[in-house]
Amino acid sequence: MHLFTYKNRKLFAEDVPLSVIAEEFGTPAYVYSQATLERHIGAINGAFEGVGHLTCYSVKANSSGAILSLFAGHGLGADIVSGGELFRALRAGIPAGRIVYSGVGKTPSEMEYALKHGILMFNVESESELRTINRIAGTMNLRAPVSFRINPDVDPKTHPYISTGLKKNKFGIPHHEALRVCREAAGMPHIEIIGIDAHIGSQLLDVTPFREVAERLGALVEEIQNLGISLKYIDFGGGLGIRYNTESPPDPTDWALMIIPVIRKTGCTLILEPGRSMVGNAGILLTRVLYIKSNGGKTFVIVDAGMNDLARPSLYGSYHAILPAQERKTPLRTVDVVGPICESGDFIAKDREMSMPEEGDILAVMSAGAYGMSMSSNYNSRPRAAEIMVNGSEKKLITDRETWEDLVRKERM
Repeated sequence: MHLFTYKNRKLFAEDVPLSVIAEEFGTPAYVYSQATLERHIGAINGAFEGVGHLTCYSVKANSSGAILSLFAGHGLGADIVSGGELFRALRAGIPAGRIVYSGVGKTPSEMEYALKHGILMFNVESESELRTINRIAGTMNLRAPVSFRINPDVDPKTHPYISTGLKKNKFGIPHHEALRVCREAAGMPHIEIIGIDAHIGSQLLDVTPFREVAERLGALVEEIQNLGISLKYIDFGGGLGIRYNTESPPDPTDWALMIIPVIRKTGCTLILEPGRSMVGNAGILLTRVLYIKSNGGKTFVIVDAGMNDLARPSLYGSYHAILPAQERKTPLRTVDVVGPICESGDFIAKDREMSMPEEGDILAVMSAGAYGMSMSSNYNSRPRAAEIMVNGSEKKLITDRETWEDLVRKERM
């Protein structure tokens, strides 16, 4: 659900017309609905209120400081995958004790930074990483809290680029090696084993794989505890899908039904790492039509947002609905909506049937709150977009649009 709706043929973000935002802040621009974000917080926490849990928002989905600060104010933690994301989370007011550090490539300096601030735990992805954490913690005279990320070899039935729980993926320790690695870790002087973790992928539209993961993790927890290792946390990751087009994503309560029975048996605290489901439909990308072009029977709608602003269509072939800020009674045409980047892969939509816009019109690219701004770049020396938060009738700039000077600020001639 989201609060981008038409009123008198004008598209609004809550109580603010998107055309007004475009005129005040320019395009391209990301616009977020605070009420939608807060609604999603309530939906996740409400679904799991029957069990002790900590919701750690997946920062990689959208790392905007204002969004992180909003989540911190609602008691959320953070799931991070880099030292930079840890810096952002701490800066936004998320306590270190609510931060889980995931990712396959943590560096020694990042480990030291995380231990210095006292994060909740590392989700360890390999034996080599485990040995490095033990060594770094030893130099600091600390015991590092760790959880082992297990690769359960469960098919999440999603795009192969965002599948993470199959044995062919780079993530996690193979399920059949988990007990051996736990025994090894138990003998390390600077390691404290406190949890077990699995994350099988993103944009999941079927919750049944979560049941299989839950059953495998539940059995593994019992085996680990039989070794005399007392676990405090089970981290089920995230991955709940959202609606981009005609999908019927599951409700968080459906997700909870797959997980809660196992959690109750273990007595552990549940950790959730939702990302896309929190922010995806809470944000849109505003863009302006620059030109209409016909070429060999094809019609191109050329806009001022490109693949540097929203990489998902070019990277994954992803669908994003495109709505006019002002509805027009124009004929339907099949067009390609493309950006200004000098790449044939620079498109937002291909062969899309839509009401034909005019040059100067404002379009809203929907469901762009996740992996939009966080994956954006300066390719073609394009400044990154502004970000605006809407709360009722209020609109606030939360990230300045970059300037040309920003592009070269760190360079040395």
